[in-house]
Amino acid sequence: MRIEQPVNIADLRRAALQRLPWIIGDWLDGGSEDERAVRRNLAQFERFRLVPRYLVDITGASTGTSLFGRGYACPFGIAPTGYPCIFRPQGDLLLARAAAAADIPFIMSGAATATVEAVGAAAPDHAWFQLYAAKDEGITRDMIARAVAAGRPALVVTVDVPADPKRERDIRNGFDMPPPMGPRLVLDGLVHPQWTWRYLAAGGLPTMANWAPYAPKGMDAVGVARFASDKFHATLSWRHVEAFRAQWPGTLILKGIMDAGDARRAAEAGVDGLIVSNHGGRQGDRLPAALEVVPRILDAAPNLTVMMDGGIRRGADIVTALALGARFVFVGRATLFGLATAGQAGVAHAIAILKDEMLVTMRQIGRPTIASLGPDAVLTT
Repeated sequence: MRIEQPVNIADLRRAALQRLPWIIGDWLDGGSEDERAVRRNLAQFERFRLVPRYLVDITGASTGTSLFGRGYACPFGIAPTGYPCIFRPQGDLLLARAAAAADIPFIMSGAATATVEAVGAAAPDHAWFQLYAAKDEGITRDMIARAVAAGRPALVVTVDVPADPKRERDIRNGFDMPPPMGPRLVLDGLVHPQWTWRYLAAGGLPTMANWAPYAPKGMDAVGVARFASDKFHATLSWRHVEAFRAQWPGTLILKGIMDAGDARRAAEAGVDGLIVSNHGGRQGDRLPAALEVVPRILDAAPNLTVMMDGGIRRGADIVTALALGARFVFVGRATLFGLATAGQAGVAHAIAILKDEMLVTMRQIGRPTIASLGPDAVLTT
């Protein structure tokens, strides 16, 4: 299939799931428990209508915006997504390069397989670093120091993983890292030979290179993955946030905040921005959608830069979130669908789809700039 054929993100999703073994596709597409939160993220955008304003000069319509003192071509970036190399070898680097080419930010996952130094070299002005704090505070401090040395402009501390979720698709499938090579996966691998060939040609499961320096010497990729899994997800407190603020000289962002009190506390701790998120519906199934709580977060912390992610599948979704007050949005699955379909070209295609849909929507409703989007453009149903 030619990359031009998918005309929207839903097309890319179908193409990606056709190319991936079922166990990998379920891991990409699924959420926790009954997956209500995944569906809620999508459904929240259906509650809103965009009110058109006509007789407006739209000839110079632009998606350009600024964030933390820097200009970007679009008001959206690529969210941190763990192990993208499962969908394509060197997935982290492909995402970073596509983001840099499109002039949008890319948040490197704390569960990446490339190093922070390598991603920084691939996208020196666009790659942020997501921190999954380790139980060993020495590891956490060293990772932050490496990100500082690599010149990353923003540190994104993910706070919404206090417990392991119950992802029932993965439990039923017996999903793990590396993917279990049982009879069903072997058979499905034969049905998806391109994915299988790429995965095996790249050496199978790649090493979590950021974590490798802290693991015992001589560990293979599986050993490093298990070491990292054991060290992941420290129980965080505001003391840790204050320590991160003291060590990190650049922009500090908390990802996963959904409570107004937490937003106020983040402002007191010197945080620069928040990404309102329910982790794509992959952590808690009864959590609200990010779009539901953005207004109360804005009210609670008016001096912070409030961003969001979750459920973005259309350029009109981005326009809606911005009109409701979000300063910026991030997309995760949309660009992974592109990555699985056609590598870096697929990521670029996903970005272009969203940007083009944004421009069409902005022209149609008579709001030709990001600054012109506001609550008057939105009708709640």
